[in-house]
Amino acid sequence: MSIHIAAAPGEIAPIVLMPGDPLRAKYIAENHLTNAILVSSTRNVFFFTGTYKGKHITIGASGMGCPSIGIYSYELYHDYNVDCIIRAGTCGSYMTGIKLYDLINVEVACSESTYARTAFDYMKNNILHQGKAYQSINDMAKKLNVSLRTGAIHSGDAFYRADPSLPEIVIEHNCLGAEMEAFALFANAQYFGKSAATLLTVSDIIRTHERISADERERALDLMINLALESCLQMS
Repeated sequence: MSIHIAAAPGEIAPIVLMPGDPLRAKYIAENHLTNAILVSSTRNVFFFTGTYKGKHITIGASGMGCPSIGIYSYELYHDYNVDCIIRAGTCGSYMTGIKLYDLINVEVACSESTYARTAFDYMKNNILHQGKAYQSINDMAKKLNVSLRTGAIHSGDAFYRADPSLPEIVIEHNCLGAEMEAFALFANAQYFGKSAATLLTVSDIIRTHERISADERERALDLMINLALESCLQMS
């Protein structure tokens, strides 16, 4: 048991699939896992453990932003000896050539966040995916004939900004889109020498204001969830 996760020792699997929304974690567990058991609900952040095609997997929510996923992923790696975390979430596209429902496997997360510097004295504003999970997702996408983009993502600290222009970091690293968590996840994984990947579904186009409706999201995210879970089967 850790400070923010109430699961007992052994109740968290070595591989964790991590959406942001606790209700999305519940949806994934109830619709994709066999014999899923709720192992933690502290602060209504749900963690379920079950099996997917015989593979022991935990589904747990990260909340929003670097501080939130920073806490949960740190405790999973440190207190529960988790080997791999795959964030499965949504993002906004900065580029009109990237469409709604497109999938992005994040190669590098870029951020103005002070998270990595404050926690580990990492001074760079970009951190690569960690371990084998990123390549496992790429390989599985090819096997399943799923179209997948790869590249940099902007893990922003601010969801709303007064300045509508592209942040300098986005231009510097040619970021495909914006989310808020990958940077902290990759920093924690680097610190512990663990594996971490971020797989995203494009839910809105920032420049044109197109977006997936709330009612469409569960159906829209199933392709990403299936790809993430199938990728987990390839990991030891």
